[in-house]
Amino acid sequence: MLLVTAEVIGSPCWLSLTARDKGASERFYEAVLGWSYGTSSFGRAFSVAEVGGVPVAGIGAVAGEFAVPTAWTVYFAVDDADAAVARVRERGGTVAVGPIPYPPDGRAAFLTDQEGAAFGIWDGTVVAEWSAGGRSPLWLELHTRNAFDAAIFYGEVLEWGTGAPDACCEVSYEDDRVVLRSRGTPVARLNSGPVEEAAPKPQLRPRWLVHFKVPDLDAAVSAALQKGGTKVTDLPWNSAGQVTVRDPDGALFTLDQSVEDA
Repeated sequence: MLLVTAEVIGSPCWLSLTARDKGASERFYEAVLGWSYGTSSFGRAFSVAEVGGVPVAGIGAVAGEFAVPTAWTVYFAVDDADAAVARVRERGGTVAVGPIPYPPDGRAAFLTDQEGAAFGIWDGTVVAEWSAGGRSPLWLELHTRNAFDAAIFYGEVLEWGTGAPDACCEVSYEDDRVVLRSRGTPVARLNSGPVEEAAPKPQLRPRWLVHFKVPDLDAAVSAALQKGGTKVTDLPWNSAGQVTVRDPDGALFTLDQSVEDA
């Protein structure tokens, strides 16, 4: 089932991994997260990961083609890709790719915010079953220097908190964090904290970090290490019940013990 973008404007609407070797990435995440894979409308270079028949993420062997890093990218729904890209430029962000068309009726762009955190926008129909936060397989966090400045940037670019009767996304400030809610459900947090622009700790660069919920954290971490992943242990924002991992291709993500299954 598909929804028109207007119903989810500003909300996270999809998650995609840019990989060098799609097959190897599929095998890794199948072992760690139990994913299965279906075909996509984007051709053989893309696949759609599923959990219980519900689409959760895309994997595309496009890192080399578009000269982008191997990484997980969250996409936000917009009603006009060109206008959103213009707002990004006006507010100090950069445009890496796009907007470019995707079949059958979508347009996407790959961007960075004013601090360098990468994200995407999507103008088109979205998968109705996909969601972030709540009981879904993932949670999203932005780690940046100043969450309040970031909230202003994303709020203006993605039209958060417009106050319109049919507005999808609203923000609140809780314990020095910015919380994004989509139709009342928390879907992301924006966190202030220590970040670095370059090596020796690239994992501390400003970034959107994806959290995947798992029923058995120890088993998931063990599977990740057995399949060539590595633990990242020097992150100041990790807490109990979380382990941040790099997949064999270098993409960073966090495994969270699911509260329901703990």
